Amino acid sequence: MRHTFDQLSRRFQWLGWLRIGLGIKRWVLLLLIGIVGLGLGIAFALVEIYRGGAMPLPLDLITLQFFPRWARALLLGGIGLGAIALSLARLSKALLSPFAARGRPIVEVVAEHRRKQRGPRVVAIGGGTGLSTLLRGLKHHTSNITAIVTVADDGGSSGRLRRSLGVLPPGDFRNCLAALADDESLITNLFQYRFGSGDGLEGHSFGNLFITAMAEVTGSFEKALLESSRVLAIQGRVIPATLHDVTLVADLRPDDSASAYRVRGESAIPTAPGAIERVALQPDDAPAFPDAVHAILAADLIVAGPGSLYTSVIPNLLVRDVAAAVRASRAIKVYVCNTATQPGETGGYTVLEHIRALEAHADQGLFPAVIANDKQTGKLLPNLQWVRLDPPLNGGHRLITADLSDEDNPWRHDPAKLAAALMKLLEENLVASQK
Repeated sequence: MRHTFDQLSRRFQWLGWLRIGLGIKRWVLLLLIGIVGLGLGIAFALVEIYRGGAMPLPLDLITLQFFPRWARALLLGGIGLGAIALSLARLSKALLSPFAARGRPIVEVVAEHRRKQRGPRVVAIGGGTGLSTLLRGLKHHTSNITAIVTVADDGGSSGRLRRSLGVLPPGDFRNCLAALADDESLITNLFQYRFGSGDGLEGHSFGNLFITAMAEVTGSFEKALLESSRVLAIQGRVIPATLHDVTLVADLRPDDSASAYRVRGESAIPTAPGAIERVALQPDDAPAFPDAVHAILAADLIVAGPGSLYTSVIPNLLVRDVAAAVRASRAIKVYVCNTATQPGETGGYTVLEHIRALEAHADQGLFPAVIANDKQTGKLLPNLQWVRLDPPLNGGHRLITADLSDEDNPWRHDPAKLAAALMKLLEENLVASQK
């Protein structure tokens, strides 16, 4: 039955407006009731005129008396329904076509919008390119997305703006906003544009400058993110883990016999010699952004990673209120392990060592589910290695493996594959909870 209806919808596109869940039929019904009421009112007026003999034209012609009553009812009803359908279709096209995606019927855009509105509430925690990759896949399943982004970045364009203007680093926020926006939008491409030359502009991206300027105009960084989200018409929200100015520090040990030393600054940690033993925020008591806590507590699914383990994922969980909210949340909590190791951070790490590092900085068992890539084929960049799946995890974790790697850049996740694996995990848990 549904297959037949879908075929008819493709042949007669206006039938698509009758799909369940669009929120259209109720208003069409109300419109019809209103039209019927208006028609009855006009009919009563015509009856009074007819009975009073005030009609200037031949009555038989106007009232179609030469047709039987059932034929008049069918004729006038058919004309009325046809006029209503045509007018609604043309009106909707005239009003909605400027907002429809190029090459797609308006009804398809509306149906997708409604489906995403009813999608699960997902909180993604991280930063860097890993978080934006995840968001790029999730936005095709739900618009109820909250990206919680680290504010410890101090390198590149973000670091320069942070040091010179005292704003939170906008780079990771820009990438997340662009990931949740229309991939084909000109404004999205403009947001990601990076100046290749120019005194003072070289190395800066337009989006970083835009967010920084918006923070000055609106008076706060969180308002700047909100207004930037509206400009890009993103699906979801992008918010900081904390609004405080924090610095990431790390204790590194060059070898087993040497003593550990401290490195200050997120951008300096991966390039410093030695293995990372621990990272911390200074100050270590920065409060969480309230909206981040609220989103975590209301989430259906909380995802940490993928991304740089020590400089993108863990810094968010070092904000105590964020970690406490994750612990208290009843959502499904999953850690997405990287497909490849990262020089200067996780060289030689297995999946188990990623989890041990995560739990050394947060509570044990904070993310009981772990998703890892099991397609370890293709050519990696120099100094990269596949994150091995061995040794096996302990009994406190559930390991889900799948082909998650990007075909062209296998050291990265494929957004569609990763989002599909997460949605499958969420669906399986919901089904199991209902049994």
